[in-house]
Amino acid sequence: MLATAASKLGLTGLGIQAISAVGNSIRQFSSTENTDLKQALRELIPAQQERLKALKKGHGSKSLGEVTVDMAIGGMRGIPGMLWETSLLDPEEGIRFRGLSIPELQEKLPAAVPGGQPIPEGLLWLLLTGQVPTSSQAAAVTEELRARSNVPLHLRKVLDALPTEAHPMTQLSMGIMALQSGSRFQSAYARGVHKSRYWEYAYEDSMDLIAKLPQLAATIYRRTYRRGEYIPPSYNLDWAANLAHMMGYEDPGCLEMMRMYQTIHSDHEGGNVSAHATHLVGSALSDPYLSFAAGMNGLAGPLHGLANQEVLRWLKDLVAKLGPSPGRDAVRKYVEDTLASGKVVPGYGHAVLRKTDPRYTCQREFALKYMPDYPLFKLVADLYEVVPEVLGKTGKIKNPWPNVDAHSGVLLQYYGITEENYYTVLFGVSRALGVLSQGVWSRALGLPIERPKSLTMAALEQRVAGQSA
Repeated sequence: MLATAASKLGLTGLGIQAISAVGNSIRQFSSTENTDLKQALRELIPAQQERLKALKKGHGSKSLGEVTVDMAIGGMRGIPGMLWETSLLDPEEGIRFRGLSIPELQEKLPAAVPGGQPIPEGLLWLLLTGQVPTSSQAAAVTEELRARSNVPLHLRKVLDALPTEAHPMTQLSMGIMALQSGSRFQSAYARGVHKSRYWEYAYEDSMDLIAKLPQLAATIYRRTYRRGEYIPPSYNLDWAANLAHMMGYEDPGCLEMMRMYQTIHSDHEGGNVSAHATHLVGSALSDPYLSFAAGMNGLAGPLHGLANQEVLRWLKDLVAKLGPSPGRDAVRKYVEDTLASGKVVPGYGHAVLRKTDPRYTCQREFALKYMPDYPLFKLVADLYEVVPEVLGKTGKIKNPWPNVDAHSGVLLQYYGITEENYYTVLFGVSRALGVLSQGVWSRALGLPIERPKSLTMAALEQRVAGQSA
């Protein structure tokens, strides 16, 4: 079956052998129940290296598509120019993590409670290996992260040097950089380790950083919003639930919400700012701490990670003007007035998606189960019925459907996490799973430093001179 699929892709010979080897590895892990994540990677990497060699040798000169002037001056929008294995965004189907949709993740990945949300540890195994883990494998990742989770004493000193009113994302970036002093990748590179082993040290740094992020994030929350009254980690909780616990939230529904939140925000292919920034800096062989800090500085921008804050502000303005339970006609008028004033309706539309974001749908289903009568959720549900209709009538919107940011803030508000400036920190903790997993594979596959070609306006004008419009 794998060989047939490879032939349809135009891969022959070595390419088919490589893909078949991947299949054999997957079957081997399924039968032996390997719970060592690093060993699983070690056995998978050679086949993927051969697969990449075959792809480059057999098809390296083939075109992936035309690049237009609009793409070049429009933020490289839509240019296929990166290799990103952990996820792929389809305009119609939405995000797929290693080929699996969000509903499939919810069905297949191990959960902390029967019938509950997947734990992100299972997703991390999937992102790194391409394999759906068993409960034992996901539990082994939980134990590995727990063993790596202790933070150095100097971390809090670094944070305490900042004013408590410093933006939480500033504190997150500074905290990550403070942890960088423990980079195993940096030390190994300085010792002259062979490049074939770069991935091993990228893995060690990535797992260390992922393990420590919940405590770093909770420390930022408690020092900023709870007078520095810190809560120690629990050694009985999974990775995401422990984050909620250390922030001060114990409601079982909140723990489930945090597991879902950390899973669905983990990756969104490689072209978004936080993923691309992490990849770009990592391509210079900067260690995972340095590269992830770069990604978080990108995530802090209002056009990226701060989007759910914009949604909440707009919702609160609506409630302030129309009351907590406005009718749909009043909501429709408010949406129309927003557009007429030259503003956008935050949380609607997406650069790639052309249907409702599956991450929105996932959160909507969670809200219907846990908070069906919450007024803010009812308002969001009304907007879901109203906004696409209004936007569609303008004839100017390619995608009038809601994205992930249209809903995520509402869930956090319900459980009492009302500090909107902090939301992007939670997003950042989640995003580590995807971008650092890809970083391990980037080093394993020997991907080179990223260096696209830039052009001046004069050069663009010269290139298009004489071409038909």
